Amino acid sequence: MEETITFITRFVNHLLGPAAAALLSWLHIKPENPELPVPQHVVMGILVLIIGAFLAFYLRSRLSVDRPGPLQQIAEALVTNPLGFGIKDLLEENSGHDAARYVPFVGSISIFILLSNLLGAFPNTFLFPPTEAVTVPLGCALLTFFYFNYQGVRTHGVLGYLGHFAGPVPALSWLILPVEIISATARILSLTVRLWANIFASDLLIAIFLTLFSGVSVWGWERSPVLGVGLGVFAATIPILFVLLHIFVSIVQSYVFTILPSVYLGLATAEEH
Repeated sequence: MEETITFITRFVNHLLGPAAAALLSWLHIKPENPELPVPQHVVMGILVLIIGAFLAFYLRSRLSVDRPGPLQQIAEALVTNPLGFGIKDLLEENSGHDAARYVPFVGSISIFILLSNLLGAFPNTFLFPPTEAVTVPLGCALLTFFYFNYQGVRTHGVLGYLGHFAGPVPALSWLILPVEIISATARILSLTVRLWANIFASDLLIAIFLTLFSGVSVWGWERSPVLGVGLGVFAATIPILFVLLHIFVSIVQSYVFTILPSVYLGLATAEEH
């Protein structure tokens, strides 16, 4: 599927493209698209960071104990809620009593992915979900991988953490150690493909059905104005269902990218090694 270049991406490249091209040339890096030295997923990723920072500062200036606003209630529900699937709830369930110190990192990754995914609910001529580019999920997966391993080393020390991969039977450690290391490293691929494939497929479905129903509407208009109007209303309504499906997928994938790092942190920092 050919990527649609958004107005924001073109505007950013108009402003910063020459400087970015000069920097890439100095680093001996050839951009994939010389006309867009700042890739679209980078532009959209920065936009997500700006949106997230703005919402955080806006929320901080309006925090209230007595009369919390809608945005504060949404933020509190993301952190903890009665259903137990908030960021802090999942961390406490899977990584124990030290869960609070993991909230900033896991929460930042989770909210970044959620906001990035939700950009796909808008037409691609205006916004583009950065998680549809495989390098963005890969970057999130790598950060998660290094973080839970760092916490494991911090908790148990280098030798103690490596002993976790060796297994409980010393005689079989030479066999178990490489298998466990490969298994842990494969989490990078698992996190990356799961997020990228779902967002890419969701966005592709919206594009395919929008194109299909638009063609049907044009065909109907050529046969009869009444038929064309009827099919046009149908063509405009059906994609809304796919947009709602995309929003659902966006939330689920953000949830998955919260619960899996929580489990990995729990495994890495558990005492029973």
